[in-house]
Amino acid sequence: MKTKKMILLIGILIATTSLFAQNKKTEEFKVYGKCGMCETRIEKAVDAVPGVVSSAWEQKTQMLTVTYKGKKVQAIAIHKAAAKVGHDTDLERADDKVYDALHACCHYDRPEKKKSI
Repeated sequence: MKTKKMILLIGILIATTSLFAQNKKTEEFKVYGKCGMCETRIEKAVDAVPGVVSSAWEQKTQMLTVTYKGKKVQAIAIHKAAAKVGHDTDLERADDKVYDALHACCHYDRPEKKKSI
């Protein structure tokens, strides 16, 4: 009887853990920017994406480290969020008008536009 209760308790514990466990992913990719204002803007935009758990942008390397729930958000949505506020990534380019509206100290050297086929 004691063994059955223990097995039942372990089963409930495993089931509960698997229900609450999310498929969290951590990725790192380049987001162009220059200063502390860029950092704040990028992290705020990325953190607003549903499913993002945390983000940190490093000014020196221009690398964004983001942890997100893989079942709730796709990485491209994170790239798009950064681009929407004026910061290019390797997958998304910010609209020129949005980039131009950034504070002068935030104007980074933009990567070349990819040529359309």
